[in-house]
Parts: sequence; C-alpha cells; structure tokens
Amino acid sequence: QVQLVESGGGLVQTGGSLRLSCAVSGRAFRDYAMGWFRQAPGKVRQFVAAITWGGGRTYYADSVKGRFTISRDSAQNTVYLQMNSLKPDDTAVYYCAADHQGPPVAMTTVDYWGKGTLVTVSS
Repeated sequence: QVQLVESGGGLVQTGGSLRLSCAVSGRAFRDYAMGWFRQAPGKVRQFVAAITWGGGRTYYADSVKGRFTISRDSAQNTVYLQMNSLKPDDTAVYYCAADHQGPPVAMTTVDYWGKGTLVTVSS
C-alpha cells in the first residue's frame, strides 16, 4: 500500500506561482513513476505532468508546457509540481498519482491517488 499526501495548494493571483508537494510513504518510492492530474469544477480529471522512476524524463500536458515543472526528490520521498504564470483556467483540485508501470499519463494506469489539494487562481 502507498499513501500520497498533497500540500501546497491555495489562492493566488493570475501570473503568480505555487509549488505543490506530494509526500509518498508505504512502499519504495523508486518503484513508482509519479504524476499530477487536476480536476476543475464540473469537468473530468485530466493529466498535467508525469515523471519517470529515476526522474530522467518528464511529460506535460500542452496546456502547462513551459509553465509547470515536475520533479522528484528520492531522499525526501516527495514529488513536486512547480507552477508558474498561473491562469484562472488552472483553477482545480490537483491530485498526485503513482504508477508502477510507467509515467502516469492516463487515469486508467494509476495505482494510487492522493486526496488532492485545491488551487484557485483569481483574475
């Protein structure tokens, strides 16, 4: 069993920045590729970013490329999402995801989910 706990959400103005964290416990962090998804009110959950087991490769949704950066710290068993140049369209609950098969770019392959952290971007 793996537990994922997100933190770092909050209210920010357009153009601002936030860094989300996801603390991983319960199993070997290195066994899982990690990712972030988000779900806006009334919409389906969608892929945001993913990173391989060792952190050598990253993947991003087109809507966040150049603004968001995913990273992982094996010493801290934590994955991060640095979000810059935030827009109102980025408002959503952000979920951390763990996938032992590969970078989680689709919901169907995710093994574990966090409970989410709310990001609100005001205009």
